[in-house]
Amino acid sequence: MTATTIAGHQVDVDGEGFLTHPQQWTEDLALELARLIGLELTDAHWRLIRFLRADHEAQGETATLRRVSAQTGTPVKDLFVLFPGKPAKKLAYVAGLPKPKGCV
Repeated sequence: MTATTIAGHQVDVDGEGFLTHPQQWTEDLALELARLIGLELTDAHWRLIRFLRADHEAQGETATLRRVSAQTGTPVKDLFVLFPGKPAKKLAYVAGLPKPKGCV
């Protein structure tokens, strides 16, 4: 675990840059995390980010891409458009949550 400063926020991150304490996350921080991976957040992004954070709080772990798709009604292909390449990993990163289990 490493302490770093992102968008003026002192946060703890793991070796891949994921926040290790989700309570350190803010929406301002999400904007900067998104910028760092080349994303500009739209309402569609925010809907998924807010779902993922609420689901993590309720379930105790980060939802898989399949769960995000099923619970939000968002087709997987749309998740790939919103979070290109590795949508589960990028969504969790911007939401300030650990990588989903099974995500490489």
